[in-house]
Amino acid sequence: MRQSIESLDDQFAGLHRQSCDLIKGLSPDLLYLKARKSDSCGEQVLRSAAAVERAFGGLTANLWDDPFEWTLPETLTTTEKVIEYLAEVEVTRRRAFAAFKSDLDLWKEIMTPSGKTQLLPFLLDTLQRARHHQQRASEAFVQLTTDN
Repeated sequence: MRQSIESLDDQFAGLHRQSCDLIKGLSPDLLYLKARKSDSCGEQVLRSAAAVERAFGGLTANLWDDPFEWTLPETLTTTEKVIEYLAEVEVTRRRAFAAFKSDLDLWKEIMTPSGKTQLLPFLLDTLQRARHHQQRASEAFVQLTTDN
């Protein structure tokens, strides 16, 4: 039985698609342009993806590093580079989901940098944080594309 795993997988995959759609919908000059009362759409998409990368990099390779350094606007300077980064994060996420055999896996304890937790609450927290940043990216996208 993998209903819960498949549901979570679909939600993370949807998050990835939405991030790609936002980035593809921006002209290069708007990628990191700050919107009113908000960070740029590009920055928020990167923060969303970084939350996913940190979580699934931790689960798959025990790499819990914050991807801050390689997700800076100075590093990912074009929409193409951002899309490449999003694709890399998606590969890592899929690798982790492929390892989940049944919904019972969601109740296993894992060790994270902040201590022991069960997998399901960890994934839900990751999804919530990533969605928060994506929502802010969507708001910035609307402001940027309607103002310009």
